[in-house]
Amino acid sequence: QVHLVESGGGLVQAGGSLRLSCGASGRTFSSYAMGWFRQAPGKEREFVGTINWSGGNTYYPDSVQGRFTISRDNAKNTLYLQMNSLKPEDTAVYYCAGATVSGIRIRQSDYRYWGQGTQVTVSS
Repeated sequence: QVHLVESGGGLVQAGGSLRLSCGASGRTFSSYAMGWFRQAPGKEREFVGTINWSGGNTYYPDSVQGRFTISRDNAKNTLYLQMNSLKPEDTAVYYCAGATVSGIRIRQSDYRYWGQGTQVTVSS
């Protein structure tokens, strides 16, 4: 059983920054790719970024490229999402997810394990 717990969400003004964390337990965290997704009210959950097992490869959609950075600390079994230059349209519940392969993945169907989510609200 894999357990993912996000933290670090909150309320921030536009242009500000937040760092989300995701603690993992229950399996070998360092062997698998991880990802971040988000879901705004009334919208489908969307891909925010992914990182491979070692942290040496990442991928982001255009909507967050250059503003968001994913990293991981395998010694601490923790995944991070650094979010800078936040915009009101970044407001959503953010989820971390664990894949079952080591390389980066962008589809939700590639992820088996999900956290409960953390709310990020960006005010204008």
